[in-house]
Amino acid sequence: MKLLAIAGSLRENSYNRQLAEAAGAVMREKHPDVEFEILDWDDVPFMNQDAEHPAPEAVTRARAAVCEADGLWLFSPEYNHAIPGPLKNLLDWLSRPVSATEAQVLGGKPVALAGASIGMSGAAHAQDQLVSMLSFLDAHVMNKPRLTIPHIGTQADEQGRLELAASAPYLEAQADAFVRFVEREIA
Repeated sequence: MKLLAIAGSLRENSYNRQLAEAAGAVMREKHPDVEFEILDWDDVPFMNQDAEHPAPEAVTRARAAVCEADGLWLFSPEYNHAIPGPLKNLLDWLSRPVSATEAQVLGGKPVALAGASIGMSGAAHAQDQLVSMLSFLDAHVMNKPRLTIPHIGTQADEQGRLELAASAPYLEAQADAFVRFVEREIA
């Protein structure tokens, strides 16, 4: 099984990127047969139909990574109670048909949602928007368990490095559930 993680923040040491890295560590420990990769997508341009065909190289690379994955695990912060603009832009690119004969790449793809925020929502508002958007695009969203971590700064050291304490068991539980979910979806 191959899982692709997408961190919704482009900041190099974002909490959500670090949360994705922690998920990768959980996978290596508990599910060593699962291949886990984090998508590098900071070079994806703004969606523009004038540049859609042929797609920019960064978009082609992101689509290929999504196609090759058996499941997607999104780790998204929340900006002003909403999906971060860059993540929305990436999903807009992924939602477009690849060509006249190839559909968009999110249809039928199993997806898990996790997120951390410095505020009290734990990115729950962004996740609700992601469920709506991904469901419209015919992705198969694992609604339970979702992982929302509020006040993420309380689980980081003075340098901003994530040190999951209280949330670690919930990340592990979501990892286990997502592996089972993807197994059912691809069976």
